[in-house]
Amino acid sequence: MSIVRKLLSLMAVLMLLAAVPAAQAAAADPNAVVQGIADDLGKALEGRKEELRNDRDKLIKLIDGIVLPHFDIDYASILVLGQNARSATPEQRTRFAKAFYKSIAHRYAEGLLNYTRGRINISPYKGELNDKRSLVRTEVILDDGKRVPVDYAFRKTKDGEWKAYDVIIEGISYVTNYRNQVSAEVAKSGLEELISRLETQGEKALESLEKNPKS
Repeated sequence: MSIVRKLLSLMAVLMLLAAVPAAQAAAADPNAVVQGIADDLGKALEGRKEELRNDRDKLIKLIDGIVLPHFDIDYASILVLGQNARSATPEQRTRFAKAFYKSIAHRYAEGLLNYTRGRINISPYKGELNDKRSLVRTEVILDDGKRVPVDYAFRKTKDGEWKAYDVIIEGISYVTNYRNQVSAEVAKSGLEELISRLETQGEKALESLEKNPKS
């Protein structure tokens, strides 16, 4: 499995690790948030993997219910848009954020089902935390026993809540990876057309982006 494909298939893990009740998120540092959610994730999926595998709608609803309040979709989407965010209208930025998240959620929903409790080791805090940003360093243990470094970028919102916005797998950022692809697509066909394709084609439009990456 290529590094980029591992990055994409583990996106769902990022999403669930970003989710935590608001009170806990405000009180705990990001390391504690990730540890708590890693434990809760195993509990939530225990005994339900086959059920969710056979019911895609239920799986998507599970992701939406957990992720949307606690993953910084708007901020992440602005980073993915890069320089194109400057010329986008507020309406386009909002539409892109919703369509992009929905496409990601649908395309990689089943990645959640590959998560097994105890597969994430969180490194001790080493000074990455400040009052606005933090990087949580972890290792994900794959089925073959290989340990993959996965880092989660968090930012504190104006409400004092820590939210995740990026994942870095073996040094590759999902934000940077998609920003390159989105930039190439916007240059080719324009932002409005890209947004429309994401809204109408969803994961198929996302798959098309992935097949034509810009190095």
